[in-house]
Amino acid sequence: MSLGGIALGKKGERAARKLLLSRGYKILESNYSTPQFEIDIIARDVDTLCFIEVKTRTGVKKGLPREGVTTAKQKKIIMGAQYYLSLNKITNTRLRFDVVEVLYKDASHTACDITVIPNAFQGS
Repeated sequence: MSLGGIALGKKGERAARKLLLSRGYKILESNYSTPQFEIDIIARDVDTLCFIEVKTRTGVKKGLPREGVTTAKQKKIIMGAQYYLSLNKITNTRLRFDVVEVLYKDASHTACDITVIPNAFQGS
């Protein structure tokens, strides 16, 4: 079974949400988007608002999934977070930018390793 890039990404995001929920995160938004920005998951981890990028791959030929979160992608996520905070009038709260790495280990895309990387990058 071969999944296309979008379908694989959606499957990885579902797996990431399930893991985050099991760790006590409260999911506030999934696939939050504006015409300029997209954030995979916005969640609360205790007293911290987390903006989370999920990267899913089926192998490491192109590097680990986390390596796909480039500086340019980080800047877009930070701008999207600033927009979200402004739109929702959120101030004086702890913020964090996390990456969830989903790496499928088999051709059927049923078994995967998921790594949550808190503070994967810093906002400005």
